[in-house]
Amino acid sequence: MRRFTQAVLGIGAVALLSASAVYAGPTEDPGIQKREQNQEKRIDQGVKSGELTPGEAGRLEREQARIKQDEARMKSDGKLTPKERKKLEREQNKASKDIYKKKHNKKKAAVAQ
Repeated sequence: MRRFTQAVLGIGAVALLSASAVYAGPTEDPGIQKREQNQEKRIDQGVKSGELTPGEAGRLEREQARIKQDEARMKSDGKLTPKERKKLEREQNKASKDIYKKKHNKKKAAVAQ
């Protein structure tokens, strides 16, 4: 029962972070937006399959939220420079590697069926 409660709370936290990230607004750059959506999808799939524990998913979602905050700050002047775009790419590359590592480690979450 305790694991189930932790899983529900973890999934709730992920949903809350996802909602706040969506509120921040999408980018006008389809490449960046597609990458963000893909990474969110990978995290969600990992939660559903049990490859990610609620804690791991929460950390990965917070990492995605930080990247979106960086993007919003970079775009506050109305544009995204090539240097800023490169920084976002590096952050997303790191996040992608983090998602892979967390999904392929030995930790598994209990999956409600």
